[in-house]
Amino acid sequence: MSQGYAIELYFDPAIENQVLGAWNLLAHRQISTHLIEIKSRPHITLFSCPLIDPLKLENIVKTMSYNAAVPISFTSIGTIPDDRNVLFFALTPSMALLQFHSQLCDALKKEGFEIGEDYRPGSWIPYCLVAEQVPKAQMAEAFTVLRDVKLPYYGYAMDVGLVEFSPVRKLYSTMLGTKDEE
Repeated sequence: MSQGYAIELYFDPAIENQVLGAWNLLAHRQISTHLIEIKSRPHITLFSCPLIDPLKLENIVKTMSYNAAVPISFTSIGTIPDDRNVLFFALTPSMALLQFHSQLCDALKKEGFEIGEDYRPGSWIPYCLVAEQVPKAQMAEAFTVLRDVKLPYYGYAMDVGLVEFSPVRKLYSTMLGTKDEE
């Protein structure tokens, strides 16, 4: 049964492979395999919500395909102080990324979606999960492993998509900079 839906940005192949390399390194060290197990794809979550009409979200995602690819740069490693025990690559948000997110939120509001505090412009913190459900006893080891990753990574967000979770199931995605026609 679905827990919800998310709109995500996906990366160019070089950045995606670098993030997957970090996932695989943590899996090899037996620290975290959760993102691999749920069939996630390296991404930045732009919006997430519980059960709703996914067709309305898909139409919004389609309108976002008109935007050009978005420059991104992963510059540091971080965590969130909650019980999910996550590690992520933090972004230095570009103006283009912040504008893309703001435009998406405007489109969501126009369609009647309520945007939670975590995803509102001005509150949203863009990041890419690298590990989730890391045992507390291994958080320090995970940080040490990721510290050896050669950041920063520079590249582009190339696709925008809609997924159902968990496990992750792609419902729709499109390349940025295209006019998606039915």
